[in-house]
Amino acid sequence: MEIYKDLSSPASQQFEKLLNSQLSKNKIEEGKIIEGKVTKITSKYVFLFIPGLKSEPVIDVNEIKMMGLTNEVKEGSTISVLLERIEDKNGDVVVSAQKAQKIKGWNKLVKCYENNELINGKIIQKTKGGVIVEHVETGSLMFCPGSQISDKPMKNIDHLIGIEQKFALIKIDMVRGNSVVSRRQVVSSNKKEDKAKIIEKFKVGDIIQDAVVKGYSSFGCFFEVTTPEGTIDTLCHLQEISYSRVNHPDEIFNIGEKHNLKVISIDMEKLQVGCSIKQLSPDPFEHISNYQIGNEYKVKVVKITDYGCFCELEPGLSTLLHSSEISWTKKSISPRKIFNVDDQINCVITEIDKDKRRVAISHRLTKENPYSKLENNYPVGSDIEGIVSNFNEYAIYLKLADFDIDGFLHSNDLSFTGKPEDELKKYKKGDKLTVRVLEIKTADQKVRVGLKQLQKDPFEWFKDKKVKDPITVKVISSDNKGLFVKPEGCDIEILIKKSQIAMSPSDARPSRFVGGERIDAAIAELNFEKRKVSLSIKLLEEIMNAKAIKEHSSPLSGKNLPFSSLSEKLGSKKNKKESE
Repeated sequence: MEIYKDLSSPASQQFEKLLNSQLSKNKIEEGKIIEGKVTKITSKYVFLFIPGLKSEPVIDVNEIKMMGLTNEVKEGSTISVLLERIEDKNGDVVVSAQKAQKIKGWNKLVKCYENNELINGKIIQKTKGGVIVEHVETGSLMFCPGSQISDKPMKNIDHLIGIEQKFALIKIDMVRGNSVVSRRQVVSSNKKEDKAKIIEKFKVGDIIQDAVVKGYSSFGCFFEVTTPEGTIDTLCHLQEISYSRVNHPDEIFNIGEKHNLKVISIDMEKLQVGCSIKQLSPDPFEHISNYQIGNEYKVKVVKITDYGCFCELEPGLSTLLHSSEISWTKKSISPRKIFNVDDQINCVITEIDKDKRRVAISHRLTKENPYSKLENNYPVGSDIEGIVSNFNEYAIYLKLADFDIDGFLHSNDLSFTGKPEDELKKYKKGDKLTVRVLEIKTADQKVRVGLKQLQKDPFEWFKDKKVKDPITVKVISSDNKGLFVKPEGCDIEILIKKSQIAMSPSDARPSRFVGGERIDAAIAELNFEKRKVSLSIKLLEEIMNAKAIKEHSSPLSGKNLPFSSLSEKLGSKKNKKESE
């Protein structure tokens, strides 16, 4: 120990230099992977020599067997181990060859992922949502989702298990130490290379012979094209199938059919070839100058939908006959009940839009407008017969004479006197009625008729009357609202409100009347435009009371009037004169 007393001596400095050089060669740190030399192998352990450690670390033989290195580990060979502990509680060195192998394998996977390199792997087992793949070189386990096994759906993958094949690393989780691979990318990549070679042979304008219908969707039809270099799929968009309107390819094609195609676009980046069928024939819309708006033509029904019919003026030149243009009178009409495919019908062209390549036609314009005919034969004010065809909660619909037109008869136009809801109940389907034409709207295709207009208007009874005129009425009934009365010689039932029965609140009781009484009342309101009239016994009492006080200064009998306060007022006026 004397050598350490004087650190400046040549011997101390030489010893320090030798020690540092030795330690620099063997940087012993926990968590590092280091190489160890096999010095001895027993039935249970493999002994290693690692420079810089104070004792020989050992590895369990079972660990070597699990790693599949039994034949490779021999005395004198080297093996990589992870130094977990330089010294545990027992003073031993703790190392692991298996963990070192995993770490090396993970580092290699990370390097391949960063360099976008493919790796060799084997599918070793199925699991939920995919398969487990073993890295051939390092034994690391990786996950391959079911969607990444192939570019096509596969019901059975047993033939892929245990086969060494290429995989692409698509995800690395550095925190959890997980990795995700894809076989699909490798398969698709190989196909892309082959597909690019095939597409390079085509150019815009080429005609492809005998392409086979492979499938279709709502946006187009897929064809399989076979060439000497291989087979590719190409799309013919819905708009490129025909000059006529096509809602879905299944209207025209069947799987397995052969058709010629014209190449109209090539995209080498997306490796797509766009094709057209309609461009193999002339554009029929170029003949649209042969047709004029307002003229009548015969068209062929080629397709029927819920909202109308698609027709052809000539092969390929399609037009739309909307359901609203089929009939003058039927509103929610079903085209399928009127026409069949291949029917030849007459129509009038109503619109030609060259920019939108659209032609609209009308079938109803080939026939006389029944509303115009009705207006000519039965102008407003005329009487016409009709048959009740339908009802709703507030009106009746009548089929008018020989016209295929429904007239609208509102419940308010059924009677001058009855309640509308009660009047509606008097009629049923099939009843014949004579009504008066009240309004015809040809543009809106509406006709309004009335029944009460054929009757004498009971409101004319008031034409020579005015407000404050007294009339005699008969009590029909009473309730807590007031009295229901009818003027003598008139069928209009009028309500005298409870507050208008008498001046005195104690006399304003509807219960005093049982029905059948004849009483006098004054007209409180009279409006001929609104057909409104109000009666008041109270008003008549006030008028007669004022008149009696002014002219006679004596009590009146008040016949048929509840003048309970008249005597008191007359008496008060008499006393006033005497005092004067």
